[in-house]
Amino acid sequence: MKTVRRLLYRDVVWSVVFVAIAFLSLFFFIDFLEELEGVGKRGYTVWHAALSAMFELPGRFYELFPIAVLIGTIYAMARLAQSSEFTILRTGGLGPGRALQLLLTLGVAMGVLTFVMGEYIAPLGEQQAVALKARFRGGQALGRSGAWLKEHRGSGDNERSLSINVQGTTADGQMRDIRIFEHDVSGVLLRRVQAAAARSEQANGQDVWRLQDVQVTEWPSDNQTQLQTRHYDSLDWPTTLQENVVAAAISPIRSMSTIDLWRYSRHLELQEQTAQRYELQFWRRAFYPLACIVMVALALPFAYLHARAGGISLKVFGGIMLGISFVLLNNVVGHLGLLRDWTPWIASALPSLLYLLMSLAAFTWLVRYR
Repeated sequence: MKTVRRLLYRDVVWSVVFVAIAFLSLFFFIDFLEELEGVGKRGYTVWHAALSAMFELPGRFYELFPIAVLIGTIYAMARLAQSSEFTILRTGGLGPGRALQLLLTLGVAMGVLTFVMGEYIAPLGEQQAVALKARFRGGQALGRSGAWLKEHRGSGDNERSLSINVQGTTADGQMRDIRIFEHDVSGVLLRRVQAAAARSEQANGQDVWRLQDVQVTEWPSDNQTQLQTRHYDSLDWPTTLQENVVAAAISPIRSMSTIDLWRYSRHLELQEQTAQRYELQFWRRAFYPLACIVMVALALPFAYLHARAGGISLKVFGGIMLGISFVLLNNVVGHLGLLRDWTPWIASALPSLLYLLMSLAAFTWLVRYR
């Protein structure tokens, strides 16, 4: 059995590596072409464009690896079936259950690799790509509405609710165009703080935002006091927001690890903000490594198809179509879950579960009737 395992694993691994390299080369070329639009602006060179595309490769690998696993495994199993090697293995005692166990073990190993890539390497690469682009583009915009954070202080009648808006980041990583709105327990606006830039720092063991070019506007509690406006060149604004929460709010969702997504979604729930988008992304990240197991289970039935039932090219084409349909279903279910307010973990697990059941049904039918 050790020889059989070595034969299967060698063919499958080399096929998967070949397909993964082909996909990464294609998408590196596409990303590089997109980055060429910024060459020549603010010192952005061709080398920077290539470096940015290279930083995005780990994220591409994470997204494409389950499809590479499917296509590579289908190719390897179909080639073994066409050369009658798999038939010889079956007559030599390789039963369906043992074959499924061997491939699922390999799928688990590939799932671990996908998890490590998505949890550590891909977010780091995405952060480096974002920092590189921000340095040459004068900063990073956070959309039309920016990023919103909420904070509660005090209790009872002295409770204060703070709504914080950050429009973007500067080239050196500072937050820019900050607006802080302070409301009392009944929702009345008490104070507004506007700052051109801010940096999160530690002062006397407490988290503070060092605001620059600050304008503070205070609304009176009665109708007789006039509106007060003061200007400061620099102002330390104490906060209870943790630095990792702030970093998560102003970072692209693709650059966040699974732990960061979990922490930030919990922060949004505690502050009574909508967290479903981040919860859905968290569960998609959590279940995505399992897609490798689903892919090898989908590929195994191709080994039981007769060699005359289509050549290797036709089977590989079928595998590509299966992979594309899986990605489309995964994205569609994610968007539907967000629109329909589905339970995040169910929406994230549904595509993998559906394809796993489909693969096991096809495998059972082929083994029993073919």
